[in-house]
Amino acid sequence: MADALSIRGLGKAFGAKRAVDDLSLEVRAGELYALLGPNGAGKTTTLRMVAGLLKPDAGAISVFGVDALADPAGAKRIIAWAPDEPMLYDRLNPMEYLEFVAGLWGVESKHARQRAQDLLQWLGLWENRAERCEGFSRGMKQKTALAGALIHEPRLLILDEPLTGLDAAVARQVKDLLQERVRGGATVILTTHILDVAERMADRIGIIQNGRLMAQGTLAELQAAAGDGRGTLEDVFLELTARDGAGA
Repeated sequence: MADALSIRGLGKAFGAKRAVDDLSLEVRAGELYALLGPNGAGKTTTLRMVAGLLKPDAGAISVFGVDALADPAGAKRIIAWAPDEPMLYDRLNPMEYLEFVAGLWGVESKHARQRAQDLLQWLGLWENRAERCEGFSRGMKQKTALAGALIHEPRLLILDEPLTGLDAAVARQVKDLLQERVRGGATVILTTHILDVAERMADRIGIIQNGRLMAQGTLAELQAAAGDGRGTLEDVFLELTARDGAGA
């Protein structure tokens, strides 16, 4: 079975700065994968290239066997991208927004309405379905944007800092939904600075710095790479990034 995502030799520069530098990694189908790194490590740039929002300077990207550079439309049909800042149409209510997004993906209207209802109920937004998004809190906007990313039932869901600014109750709803999607067979890639969330949720973890992959694997495999068999993910992360920085 093809990996959900395979990246080979990916590169992207902005002027003289190499944001992503010969990056190769793979994400297995049906896993929750956390992509971690310090600020400016290249996480968001990498994911934007995977989502087809940014063109790489070099390298290859395959999504479930689809060449995302040769067939970007084919890859986008099975990907959903949710950025760290929710992007909604403020004059629409959640139901209108979800039906609009579903229409863009060609989802049949009856199925789209049922899917929207299920998502809004799951995320605790059903009572707000007729309210305009412009009056929503950050957490409500984040949940509405997540529902929009899921409306066409993507096989690969990419989320950039999905828990930023959320209170504990909303964060729990989002985490529960992501785990439910993985149990249902989807693949989830997320970035987060909340390392204990990645430690608890992720099947595997990739750590990048200066646009390069430093380590990838389960927590136990990363502990072995850091030489600390009992350390937390935070301990491992700080050890590996400090080691890379010292060698730079």
